[in-house]
Amino acid sequence: MPSPLEDRRVIRFGVFELDVRSGELRKQGLKTRLPPQSFQVLLMLLEARGDVVTRDALRRKLWAVDTSVDFDMGLGSAVKKLRDALGDSAENPRFVETLPRRGYRFIAAIDPPVRADPEASAAPPPALPAAPSRRRRLTLVTAGLLVIVALAAGGWRLFRTTRAAPIPIQSVAVLPLENLSGDRAQDYFADGMTDALITELAQIRGLRVISRTSVMPYRGTDKKVGAIARELGVDALVEGTVVRVGERVRVTAQLIHAPTDRHLWARSYDRELRDVLALQGEIAAAVAQAVELEVRPGERRRAGRRVDPDAYEAYLRGRFHWSARETGGLYKAIDYFEEAVRKDPTYAPGYSGLSDTYRLFDMHGLMPPRDSMPRAEAAARKAIALDDGLAEAHASLAIVLFRYDWNWREAEKEFQRALELDPSYAEAHRAYAVYLLAARRPEQAVVEARRARALSPLSPIVNTELGLVLASAGRVDEAIEELKKTAAMDPTFLRVYHSLAIAYERKGDRSGMAEAVASGLSRSSPGPRSSWLGYFCALTGRRRDALGILDELEKSSRREYISPQSFAVVRLGLGDKDRALSLLEKAYDERAIEWLGFATELTERLGDEPRFQALARRMGLPAVGRGR
Repeated sequence: MPSPLEDRRVIRFGVFELDVRSGELRKQGLKTRLPPQSFQVLLMLLEARGDVVTRDALRRKLWAVDTSVDFDMGLGSAVKKLRDALGDSAENPRFVETLPRRGYRFIAAIDPPVRADPEASAAPPPALPAAPSRRRRLTLVTAGLLVIVALAAGGWRLFRTTRAAPIPIQSVAVLPLENLSGDRAQDYFADGMTDALITELAQIRGLRVISRTSVMPYRGTDKKVGAIARELGVDALVEGTVVRVGERVRVTAQLIHAPTDRHLWARSYDRELRDVLALQGEIAAAVAQAVELEVRPGERRRAGRRVDPDAYEAYLRGRFHWSARETGGLYKAIDYFEEAVRKDPTYAPGYSGLSDTYRLFDMHGLMPPRDSMPRAEAAARKAIALDDGLAEAHASLAIVLFRYDWNWREAEKEFQRALELDPSYAEAHRAYAVYLLAARRPEQAVVEARRARALSPLSPIVNTELGLVLASAGRVDEAIEELKKTAAMDPTFLRVYHSLAIAYERKGDRSGMAEAVASGLSRSSPGPRSSWLGYFCALTGRRRDALGILDELEKSSRREYISPQSFAVVRLGLGDKDRALSLLEKAYDERAIEWLGFATELTERLGDEPRFQALARRMGLPAVGRGR
């Protein structure tokens, strides 16, 4: 027998009303945030008002996987969030009563649906009017024909003007999916699914998708949808939950229009793990349909592919450790990515992960670039051979080609291919901006740096590099403004202070430069500090601090790899140009050039030196000559 609530769009109880189609819960007309799983629980309880909804029924309806303790944690979380939304309590329930070990029951009254007045429906019908005369009938027929013609001529326009206007959505952020497994060790899986949805949505033309870096700080946040959207600069948010048990995964997601808090779409998906790529593609296509964007065939290139579950799980674990950017975690990332390609040698993302990780080894002191970068290049080329549509592999290869091989033309082609495949790939825009700056094209670098920031507005490194690029393009006041905002956003990110010092130096503001250096020194933790901080310590008269940083670098070089360029930077600040140039030539021999520093301050200080000009020519760079 069908539920009496099935045909009702809005269910009212107390001061609340639930819109069944949109998933919106309103309290006295104001929208209240209700997660997808909690919405489903509430709907089941309302449909069975007064009767017990067993835990087993909830499991079959909402989880549809063979769960035990994980299900307990997930259901408990969903019910708690439902009670929070209703202002209810388990001890003194007004709406949801708990029956220990059995289930739950909705105990409040549900308002009856609005119906026509029964007395009015029972009233006798009005008397029929007298039959019109022949002339009257002819007039009515003529008038009717005129109306039909008018409607035929203007009907489409009438339809268009009366149809509800679509909500314009051009940007979206995928909030971290909530792990409902009850096992914190499964966080990597929820994070991986979040990354995958971001990647899938980013392939849709016309939709700007915020990067992982900027959405992850919102994990578990209590902030309102509107506040999050304003901070990220987006029109809509995707939020949801994920639970993985054995070889099955269930994702519940919803799309929310941020300015109105309107739920545009909500759905649950239950799949085998080997079909997870298809699941991700389905969700992306559903979101695109909800915002009236077309998904072209080329934008769902991986949707039909099945993946080995063990390979996919190893890949997600690798990305989890890679994203942390910690020294020990990078070794773990390599192990998991190697496991992924061992389980499935045709799995292109596994090779792309290997390339991305090896690219970081020299910057973390784990391996000289002569050892790590060829491995990064080989892995990227393997990934592209397996899947030419993998944007991250093209971006990884581009970075290797310009950082290590100095193959500028091929590097730019790979950057452009990556951004053609994924216009919302913030890391590719960021790295391309650095490439353009090194290639002496600062105005184009500004464009790419701004695109990166629009896609990753909360990333300290993206914001800092935008400031550096602006300073190099001669837009110093803009650079200082951006860098000050970044320092306020994350005072612990030390690169922002020596970037500020560069901007103040370009402006000729020595007091601002000294203040930036002092801020960086005061926030430095014990251990080796930035060579650029040492450089500016020397320029601002803090010679002892500069020598101390140089000593720290020399001690650290006995335990880990440090580029000769780091020593050159401090030596240059101390006024030893010859020693600095010798160290830069050694960095060239080791293929260990750090391009942001090379493209900014080193060129400014050494551009007129013949040895530096020769170095630039050997790397295929345009002519320099702005040294001071």
